Amino acid sequence: MVQVTLQTQSKLSAAGVRPTRQRLLIAALLWKGNECRHVTPEDMRREIQQEGEDVALATIYNTLHQFTKAGLLREIVLAGGRTYFDTNLSPHFHYYYEENGHLEDVAISPKQWHSLPSAPPGTEVKGVDVVIRVGERK
Repeated sequence: MVQVTLQTQSKLSAAGVRPTRQRLLIAALLWKGNECRHVTPEDMRREIQQEGEDVALATIYNTLHQFTKAGLLREIVLAGGRTYFDTNLSPHFHYYYEENGHLEDVAISPKQWHSLPSAPPGTEVKGVDVVIRVGERK
């Protein structure tokens, strides 16, 4: 059974997300430990089932999107429509391993981040998504 902490409840409440049982369960799994995570809704469903719980896949999708809208997650959509949700909200890029679907953070220096092109007049950069697709050498 997953332990839902007061910190998890506070995190949701501070973001304006009503802490239902399903949301608390998903949040507890997302932010257990200190590592940054990249999960698909299907990954999350497997984790929930391993905990002996059952949450509909549609509820998981909706919750992850709600967490993203509240600023708790970052959504990464890859070619082919595969969607990952990232708990690391700091500026960073990703390596995507095509063979196994693994997504991994690539740390970048502030210098690299600030050397990006400026936004067009009247707009601002809201974020940058860079996914570097990698595969084994042949």
